Amino acid sequence: MTFPDEFVWGVSTAAYQIEGATTVDGRRPSIWDTFSARPGAVACGDTGEPAADHYRRMSEDVTLLADLGVRAYRFSIAWPRVVPDAAEVNPAGLDFYERLVDTLLQAGITPWPTLYHWDLPQALEDRGGWAERETAYRFADYVAAVLGRLGDRVGTWTTLNEPWCSAFLGYGSGRHAPGRTEPAAAVAAAHHLLLAHGLGASVIRGQARAARVGLTLNLFPVSVADPDNAGDVEVGRRIDGLQNRLFLDPVLRGGYPADVLADLEPYGLGRLLTADDLEVISVPPDLLGINYYRDLYVSSVPDARSGPPSEWVGAENAGFPRRGLPRTDSDWDINAGELTGLLLRLHETYPPVPLYLTENGAAFRDRVSADGAVSDAERIAFIADHLRAAHAAIERGVDLRGYFYWSLLDNFEWAEGYTKRFGLVHVDFATQRRTPKASASWYSQVMADNGLREHDDRAR
Repeated sequence: MTFPDEFVWGVSTAAYQIEGATTVDGRRPSIWDTFSARPGAVACGDTGEPAADHYRRMSEDVTLLADLGVRAYRFSIAWPRVVPDAAEVNPAGLDFYERLVDTLLQAGITPWPTLYHWDLPQALEDRGGWAERETAYRFADYVAAVLGRLGDRVGTWTTLNEPWCSAFLGYGSGRHAPGRTEPAAAVAAAHHLLLAHGLGASVIRGQARAARVGLTLNLFPVSVADPDNAGDVEVGRRIDGLQNRLFLDPVLRGGYPADVLADLEPYGLGRLLTADDLEVISVPPDLLGINYYRDLYVSSVPDARSGPPSEWVGAENAGFPRRGLPRTDSDWDINAGELTGLLLRLHETYPPVPLYLTENGAAFRDRVSADGAVSDAERIAFIADHLRAAHAAIERGVDLRGYFYWSLLDNFEWAEGYTKRFGLVHVDFATQRRTPKASASWYSQVMADNGLREHDDRAR
């Protein structure tokens, strides 16, 4: 099973999840530093210090990337390092990312920076955070500072990673930083994040005209327990609207869906719009990143295991019933086949845009054996099945141009702390020892082959 020529193979990480060094070289607190310090906010009381100590071990990690044959490295730049207090630019923060980009290029690895992966400077949150329109303009200032240093060496930029999580988990359910439970603030945050994308994309095109720019969304196919049940169908519509169309439609179609505007009218979405917001947001992206981990199977009848999910503004009566599918250590259904349908939906119902799978991965309970090896056959099967689903979409005409596994390293997994391991490389967080897992060797061969060898039993 061979992928198209020039298909991009890579891995992804995020600054707060791997860097550590949270008080080094002028970095100031982010909302995740503040949130992690709250008792009970993060599993086991973990924080982003030291994470995987990547800030100090960057050169070692780039060597690891090169040894695995990684072609492209998707990482994020920490806003609190670059503009720590939402005012003066910190040259030392930019120095680190300049060293990283140069080291990657010297190793023959293409850098794919993401400009915002959830680590808002705490100084901006103190002024209202993403619930305030001004934050979008401060994002544009930050983007200009980064482009001024790196714009001559980076050809592909991502403005935002998963704005749904930033808005609805951060300001709606409070499960993520900044930990607010204010539905109207969550809706405002969603709009202002999209505005920030548009403003940031304009800065990039103004300062690096040859560069490509896009954003990354976490998209979920939504299916209902009973298609003949009007309540189930309504819950499915609402959740698809909030999770997918709320972000896809303004970027790719130039407007919010009418039904979503109606759903969110009590929370003020329509009142947030100014005359040119949608024009700013909808400047056609050069690419769309898709993060796919699972699908959503929903019902209008909550059960004891799922409960009403408070982060779904306007869909409080949703349930997430079990289907008997295999599950990851994050308790997420594994349903790779739904990825094909998601990609086809984008291809068939939205304007053409090159697609990249910018995150796909799974946590399993990996252990280092007595001989020093980490066997993770479940992860290999997970990747292989999702690559088959992606390839099936390509065969049906989808313009999918790349795949990035999440993640290179075991890391700080947000509210789960260090309890969930997604990496191709095992990290002993006490010693920072890196141990490539069996999946690392397997994925290295996939990249070298530009596809899957169907007879390879390691894929099952």
